[in-house]
Amino acid sequence: MAGSVNKVILIGNLGSDPEVRYLESGSAVAKFNIATTESYTNKNGERVDNTEWHRIELWEGLAKVAEKYLKKGNQVYIEGRIRTDTWTDKEGQQRTGVTIRANSMTLLGGPSGGGPSGGGSGGDYNQGGNQGGYQQSGNAPRANSGPRPSDPIPPSMAAGNGDDDDLPF
Repeated sequence: MAGSVNKVILIGNLGSDPEVRYLESGSAVAKFNIATTESYTNKNGERVDNTEWHRIELWEGLAKVAEKYLKKGNQVYIEGRIRTDTWTDKEGQQRTGVTIRANSMTLLGGPSGGGPSGGGSGGDYNQGGNQGGYQQSGNAPRANSGPRPSDPIPPSMAAGNGDDDDLPF
């Protein structure tokens, strides 16, 4: 294998408003948790929900966008990478935690229907390369994008069209 990939894609709901700090250098850092839920039916026919919590970290322009637009309960699409942090707690114990360092965020809305304008349409935000800022790409497709979570399902892929004969399995 010629390399490796560290990429995470999550769609979840914020468990609380983002905590935003500004470092002495002026850099903004936002941290918040999002919940993702997996549902299945067990052998007794009962629906079971498993919720996982993910710690998200945003820097610079993305942190400022989060501070301005994200609220508890909002649904958000996050792309980033996994980072493992180690620290010593107040009792002197060595601790380890996993954080998702986001480099792209799409506001999908939330219980109040709010995207960046409160209208529920959402917005795409990508961490700027060397500029340390962000780029809002609105509804324009990203250069590397396939289907986005907000894209409609093509009719040829919609459930119930009965044309599954060309599947390779």
